[in-house]
Amino acid sequence: MTGSSKISDQMRQTQTPVDSDVVSEIIGESRLPSLGLANIRDIVKLVNTIEKRTGDKYIRMEMGVPGLKTSRVGIDAEINALENGVAAGYPMIEGVDELKKETSRFIKNFMDIDVDPEGCVPTVGSMQASMAAFMTIGRASSEKDTVLLIDPGFPVHKQQLNVLGIKYKCFDVYQYRGDRLREKLESYLSAGNISCILYSNPNNPSWICFSENELRIIGELAGKYDAVVLEDLAYFGMDFRKDLSRPGEPPYQATVARYTSYYVLLLSSSKAFSYAGQRTGVMIISDSLYTKTFPDLKRFYSSERLGYAMIYGSLYSLSAGTNHSSQYGLAAMLKAASDSKLDFVEEVREYEKRAHIMKKMFLDNGFRIVYDMDEDLPVGDGFYFTVSYPGMQGGELLERLLYYGISAISLEITGSSRKEGLRACVSQISRDQMPVLEDRLGKFHDHHKKMR
Repeated sequence: MTGSSKISDQMRQTQTPVDSDVVSEIIGESRLPSLGLANIRDIVKLVNTIEKRTGDKYIRMEMGVPGLKTSRVGIDAEINALENGVAAGYPMIEGVDELKKETSRFIKNFMDIDVDPEGCVPTVGSMQASMAAFMTIGRASSEKDTVLLIDPGFPVHKQQLNVLGIKYKCFDVYQYRGDRLREKLESYLSAGNISCILYSNPNNPSWICFSENELRIIGELAGKYDAVVLEDLAYFGMDFRKDLSRPGEPPYQATVARYTSYYVLLLSSSKAFSYAGQRTGVMIISDSLYTKTFPDLKRFYSSERLGYAMIYGSLYSLSAGTNHSSQYGLAAMLKAASDSKLDFVEEVREYEKRAHIMKKMFLDNGFRIVYDMDEDLPVGDGFYFTVSYPGMQGGELLERLLYYGISAISLEITGSSRKEGLRACVSQISRDQMPVLEDRLGKFHDHHKKMR
């Protein structure tokens, strides 16, 4: 049973913002073996239960739920599609033409990468895209039976690989930034069994961003060892240290696609376009990879051509298509962005502002930023940041913060080697909650600096 008696006893002797008896009771009832190893949905359920029983509203930092309004452009386009009757018909698995065309155009305008619309395939969010990619690429060669995950990362990717029965290797990249990344990557790739490499950029949970040099290293080594790169762009354009908002003008969203021919980009609409509820993303398969043949695919699919197997084998098995009406909504937003009628980057810049305010509150109250540098630059402000408190491991810190009405997740479940840290998400914290957060952090620090 999770929750140490020492923490419970200490909190009962302290006037915490949330009733300590209730928090301790609910943590015990959860029967989670360790809060440090609890997944995101475990923590969501736990905090929901505490809120319901106490009536206290938490500072919810555990789940990356977008906290901004969807653009009217997308809503109106989806409503129009519904009124035109698309809900009555199945969508084609390969996607509606408008979305495929506008995705290709968007990628050219904001990444300066050319991809044929045929390889731009809608998926039920980026999670379905990664699942399909693992299913297909992970079986494309009998000799390449292992996926390499560059951590820290999204915990569900490991869950997907476990469900599929596909082996994986992983490492925390923080100690291998810059040129040091080459030797570390090559130590895995040289074994010859890596089918694909997955990472997110900007990174969930640390918010580090790979430099062009690092992306070049990944691309070159992937080419040398015949591995496909899966680039998770869930936070497209959200490295706010650069202005990535102008279509057709540099700077562009950083991408490995400049340095390798065999890649899959996972484009999400959830964060950049605040379209999370519609579960609509796009898998973008490079032209070279789309047409590449893998004879071993015939063990599982009717075609040895990767693009065909991905769409009509894997995606057909998973959902037989993506929400029909929302494809038109996303297409309209991508088109508006390419036409300079929707500044999607400016619309989500609120996350940068919230992170700046919140990080200062944590630092002022004795916390430290765990992943604090991007090579020789400070990590930018964005959707996530990471914190620790002196003398505590992540699980203990998470448990103690629950008594103060603050929730997060442990970095331990993200593949991080920094077990003292937590991931904090800024999206659900409104401006009027900021004084509440500051007050609760102040109480936490006042109580715990005396315990050290």
